[in-house]
Amino acid sequence: MIKTYFYIKTDKQNSNGESPIYAKIELQGKTSTLSTGKFITKDRWDATNKLKNTLRVTSEKNCRTTLNIIESKIESIYLELVKVNSNVKLSDIKNVLSGKKSKSTEIDIIKLFENHNNYFKRKFEAGERSKASLQKYNRAKDLLYNFISLKHRKTTYNVVDIDNTFIYELESFLKYESTFKSKVGINHNSVVKYFQCFKTVCNYGIKRNIISKNPFLCYDEKLIIKEAVFLTQDELQRIEKKVFSTERLNRVKDIFLFSCYTSYAPIDVENLTKANVIRDNDNTYWIKTNRAKTTIKSNVPVLPPVKRIIDKYAHLEGDKLLPNISNQKINEYLKEIADLCKIDKKLTHYVARHTFATTVTLANGIAIENVSSMMGHTRITMTQHYAKVLDSSVKKDMDKLIQKFV
Repeated sequence: MIKTYFYIKTDKQNSNGESPIYAKIELQGKTSTLSTGKFITKDRWDATNKLKNTLRVTSEKNCRTTLNIIESKIESIYLELVKVNSNVKLSDIKNVLSGKKSKSTEIDIIKLFENHNNYFKRKFEAGERSKASLQKYNRAKDLLYNFISLKHRKTTYNVVDIDNTFIYELESFLKYESTFKSKVGINHNSVVKYFQCFKTVCNYGIKRNIISKNPFLCYDEKLIIKEAVFLTQDELQRIEKKVFSTERLNRVKDIFLFSCYTSYAPIDVENLTKANVIRDNDNTYWIKTNRAKTTIKSNVPVLPPVKRIIDKYAHLEGDKLLPNISNQKINEYLKEIADLCKIDKKLTHYVARHTFATTVTLANGIAIENVSSMMGHTRITMTQHYAKVLDSSVKKDMDKLIQKFV
C-alpha cells in the first residue's frame, strides 16, 4: 500500500528563515519526493510534532490542511491507477499530480474487457444476467484478442491507440478471416452484435473513470433485418392438435407452445417456478417474473392453452413449472416436430417469440406497447424486430376506415 510522509529541508531556508516542506511517497520499497509548496520554521515544525498536534496559529492550520489534501490526493490517484494496472509506478502518480500524461492511464482493451466480464459474471451468479450473455462477452473478448495477436503481433493494445483503421480492420477480420470450429468468417449481424459488446465494455470503462472516450462509437453498421419467421394460426393449431408417440416430443411440444403463448425464451421457461404464477383479484392468472437477459419486469396473462400446459405438469416434484430440457435438445426435437406436422419452417425459440408477437398478440389487436412490455423489451424498436404486421390486420383496420367514407 502507498504511504506518504512529510519532512522539512533545513538546508533550503527562505529569507524568513523557513524551511520548505516536502512529501516522501513510499510504494513497494521505493520512494520519491515532491515539494508541497509550503514553508515552516524548524522550531515550529518540532514544537507542533510535524503539525500533528492541536494547532492555534492560522497559517499552521492552513498548512496542515494543504498537507492533508496532498496525502489524500496521492492515495486517491494510486487507487484509481491500480484499478487498471497493478504495476503502478511512483512516476505515474507524480505525473498525474503534475497534470502530465501517464502511460498507466492508457488501459489495455483486453484488461478492460476482463474487468467488465468479471463484473458481468458476478451479476450472472446473482441471477441478474443470463449465461448466454456472459458467454457472448467472453467470446467477444477472445475474438478481439485473436485480432490483436494475429494482425498486430501484440498481446496488449491500449484503448487510446484504437482508431478508425483499427476498427474497420477488425470488422474485416471478423467477417472474412476469423475461424471457429472450422468455420471461416462471421455473418454481418453477428459482427454488428460483437461491436455492440465492444461499445458496451468501453461505456463501462467511461462510467468508472477508467477511460475517457469510447473509440468504437464511430462504428455505425446496422443489423440487416431479415423476414421474421413465425407460425400462422393454422400451423400453431396443427402443432397443438398433434399427439406424438414419444413422451420427449410431447414435452418439447408443450414447452414450445408455452413459449408461443407467453413469449418466454427457454432460459426463462427453465427458471419459472410455481411461485411465478399469480392469481389477481379478478381471478385472472398471471406469470410474473424478470427476463433473464434484460432483468426487465415481464408480466404475462395466462391464456387458456398455457393454463392447460401448466395443469398438465402440476404433478412435477419440486417447484418447477415445466420439465427441464436443454435448449440444444429442444431445437433438435423441434426439427422432428416440424417434419411430423408438415411445417416447412425451421422451428426455434425465436420462432416462438415471433409467433407470440405476431400471430398471438398483434394479429388479435393487442397494442404493440403492451406486447413490448410482455416480451420484456426496453424499447419498442426491439419489439418491431419480432413482430410483423399482417395483411389481415391492415385490412381489418382499413375496413373500419372504409366505413367512414361510405
